[in-house]
Amino acid sequence: MRNSEARLRLITDTIPAHIAYFDHTWTYRYANKRYAEWFGWTSEGMTDKPIREVIGETLFTRVEADVRAALAGEEATYEYALDGADGARMFARSTLLPDISPDGTIIGCFVHSVDITEQRRTQNALAQAQKMEAIGQLTGGLAHDFNNMLTVIMGNLTGLREALPEAPEMTEFVEPAMGAAEGGAELIKRLLTFSRQQPIEPCAVEVNALVLDMARLIRRSVPRAITVSTTSRDDDLVAQVDPHQLQSALLNLALNARDAMPNGGQLGIETSLERIEGTAASDLEVPPGDYIQIAVTDNGTGMDGAILARVFEPFFTTKNFGIGSGLGLSMVYGFIKQSSGGVRIRSRQAVGTTVALLVPRVAPAGTDATDGAARAAPPVALSNTLVLLVEDDAEVRKIVRKQLAALGCAVLEAENGHEAADMIENVPAIGAVLTDVVMPGGMDGRALARFVRRLRPELPLVLMSGYAAQHPGQHEDRDTFVLAKPFTREALADALRSAMHH
Repeated sequence: MRNSEARLRLITDTIPAHIAYFDHTWTYRYANKRYAEWFGWTSEGMTDKPIREVIGETLFTRVEADVRAALAGEEATYEYALDGADGARMFARSTLLPDISPDGTIIGCFVHSVDITEQRRTQNALAQAQKMEAIGQLTGGLAHDFNNMLTVIMGNLTGLREALPEAPEMTEFVEPAMGAAEGGAELIKRLLTFSRQQPIEPCAVEVNALVLDMARLIRRSVPRAITVSTTSRDDDLVAQVDPHQLQSALLNLALNARDAMPNGGQLGIETSLERIEGTAASDLEVPPGDYIQIAVTDNGTGMDGAILARVFEPFFTTKNFGIGSGLGLSMVYGFIKQSSGGVRIRSRQAVGTTVALLVPRVAPAGTDATDGAARAAPPVALSNTLVLLVEDDAEVRKIVRKQLAALGCAVLEAENGHEAADMIENVPAIGAVLTDVVMPGGMDGRALARFVRRLRPELPLVLMSGYAAQHPGQHEDRDTFVLAKPFTREALADALRSAMHH
């Protein structure tokens, strides 16, 4: 008999399920090893213990009705959450099966539980990714429309400034309006960073050197009561990333850490080489490979689970009204995802927070310090160049036409891609094409660009975009340049000269 019991326990302790039995007095009479350890007990220690004592008051309140139903003869299934000894959240699905004697009396219940933590985590990650993608698409669409409006506003303000340079109203009315418009343009850029539609300029960056430089700036940006330290676990950490955006991301994280430590504390930045594969790669939504991790850690107030689940959403902030825009972490998230990387965040209240940025590593031998340098516009004359301007928004078209005229260009206008294609076929004097990306009518700017490349491959072409998804150097056609709205006359001139020189 003892051998049979030992074999039975060995079997139940080996199968990948949590199994237990309690009687009609709500007392455990058996639990396999997995079930007992799930609640922090041993099998022997659980035996003859009441359910309430084993699972705790909070969970008991959650499952009490299901236990009553099972002891009344009904099969009951439920899911619940449990905090492990390490503070990690665990999830399980349990089924209660009534144990009915031959005379019909219910003498107890069998418990069969399955750990669904991984399944729940995957579901939550998918839901979060879908939500962030939806928010990104929404913000990208809104940004496009706002950038068109800002193009008109800033263009007209520039015209007014030039028409009345000495008027006293300049300082009182026009300059503040221009400042507000430029602030709006900067806000839109931050939104586009979140939605991964802001142009970036990646180049080979020595991450340790960049972090050391940023640490000096951060020390000047935080109170003396906050100690800033840097640690590098590996050398030769070279990433293909936009250095300016990475600096901005680190500064954002440092300022968030500062705000979480109003009475001072420790702010650490650690760099390391990490091999990401398997589940970790799936969780981060990145391909397996070598990544450089930059972890920013503070010992501040920390965050609870509800806040942690929303920290990357744009406009979400825990700061007082007027202090935070709620775009800092969303910008960091968008930039890192646009750089083919991932973000990890861990936080515990009263303990602190760690935000780890992971960006793909490139071999040090492939470093090219000039990769990220801005291309200077060559001295190409624009005077008398016939530019085909393609823009469906009449007000935007009017402003850009004036900017082109001020640069000495002759302008031919089209309000959609099909009209522009006809002109390109029939007007050989066209010397450059300046087209919006998003246009109705079945032929958008990129379709028009492909048409131009087939018909007149030598023709300089610049795309105007309210949400330029790619940098010119990353565009599918390397001879096509992207100009992000709103833009100044000088930026327009630089883009045209670069396209004509290329």
